[in-house]
Amino acid sequence: MTRYSTRIAASAACAAAALVLTGCGGGGSASGGAAELDVATLTNAQSLDPADAIGSALPFFQATYDTLIKRDADGSYKPMLATQWSYDKDRTHLSLTLRTGVKFTDGTAFDAAAVKANLDHFKNGGGGGAKYAKSVKDVKVVDPAHAVLELSEPDPGLLFYLSDAAGLMASPAKLKDGSLKTAPVGTGPYVLDKSKTAVGTKYVYDRRDDYWGEKAKFTTLTISVFDNETAVVNGLKTGQIDTAVLQDAGQQQAVASDGRLTRTPFAFDFQGLLLFDRNGVRTPALKKPEVRQAINYALDRKTMLDKIRQGRGEVTDQVFGPGTKGYDPSLDAYYPHDPAKAKRLLAQGGYGNGFTLKLPRVPSMGDALASSIQTDLGAVGIKVAWDQMDAAGAVQKVYRDRAYSAMVMNIGQPDVDWLTDQDLVTPGAFNMFGTTDPTVRRLLGQVQAGDDAAAAAASKELNKHLVEQAWFAPFYRMKYLLVAGDGVKAVPQSGMGVPSVYDYAPAS
Repeated sequence: MTRYSTRIAASAACAAAALVLTGCGGGGSASGGAAELDVATLTNAQSLDPADAIGSALPFFQATYDTLIKRDADGSYKPMLATQWSYDKDRTHLSLTLRTGVKFTDGTAFDAAAVKANLDHFKNGGGGGAKYAKSVKDVKVVDPAHAVLELSEPDPGLLFYLSDAAGLMASPAKLKDGSLKTAPVGTGPYVLDKSKTAVGTKYVYDRRDDYWGEKAKFTTLTISVFDNETAVVNGLKTGQIDTAVLQDAGQQQAVASDGRLTRTPFAFDFQGLLLFDRNGVRTPALKKPEVRQAINYALDRKTMLDKIRQGRGEVTDQVFGPGTKGYDPSLDAYYPHDPAKAKRLLAQGGYGNGFTLKLPRVPSMGDALASSIQTDLGAVGIKVAWDQMDAAGAVQKVYRDRAYSAMVMNIGQPDVDWLTDQDLVTPGAFNMFGTTDPTVRRLLGQVQAGDDAAAAAASKELNKHLVEQAWFAPFYRMKYLLVAGDGVKAVPQSGMGVPSVYDYAPAS
């Protein structure tokens, strides 16, 4: 199913994908000198303006834009355009020391004024990631090599954001004229070859020999956009595509016996039913914790995982990932499949005769998943009514119109607790009805402003509270497969569903 975790992936037409495939020339083989790297993806980037950067589209931007901080594959932070950073004691001022002598490809100097211009542009640009810079109240330009980010409140996720979309730096001379959407101007290791690029289909980048840092490992980077994984697998098998991430269990199985391909499993997303309407605005039954708990007990997660994903993943009842401080292994099995208990809870909540739960269904949701949810909930008296719609329509109705009380989604699980809090717990896109309670408010404050030990303890307590109150109904963490041809080494990236452009190298 399409990933929705703070990112909405647009797809190209099938015919266009086929044209991309025939035009690819995977050159990552050792014998070819690793001259070219062709990466396949189901995610598109309709705009290359950093203000529009988000989620799995990040590699399109990393090719031409550097970030202030680099996030290595293991999640550790390293210098990039910022060489040093430090907080004050209240963690409301982040001081940055900037790399000197770096220029954008249009000749404009990178300096503290450029940092201020970019962060203002990202925060006010209207993109889907703008919320990640909302804590940045102002950027003080101390001198060309030093800037101070003044925060409205402590933000435990800020370093992550500055290593992600919010940290992308573009030429300040181009921020206002709209040209960055198709003609990116950054300090990054590649430049976009517009003559070979077809927006929405194929993006071709040429290595910069004058890059300030370590030269890119491939002379040409191509990111090819597909609308289905079958075509991607065909490209991997024929060598026309060098590397891709496969989400679908059947497509993962399709490459299992190909000895030419390396396969690296990793977990990033969980799939589950997000119960937005915990205030009972659209569906009064969901206001009752007993009803939300009944939904969790009704779901046969083990059978879902075995039948739908061929066992590729781990059953879970929590939204916090294994890399977070709040993760508790015991909560993965908090709600065993127990239809009888689900029925008792529905009765205790005042819905012994059941109720109807209307859910949106996008084309990428398979019949097996839809049927499983409908059958499991129906067995305890909850009638699921699916509304068929395209992805764009779902986005509008779910987020703008708040027309649905819940939705099946894939949500990323980064290793920073505060990112999960921001995406799923605080009022916003995935808590659009603004649900909260005194316990949630207290613990969020401790996670946000406490020292490391206090924040970790509060995060673990918050996770337990959310599970007990059944804010969500996760199914399982999904195992994805990072596949690469015999000439390419690829490493999964912490905090992303796809590798960064820095995570690819020649295999020899």
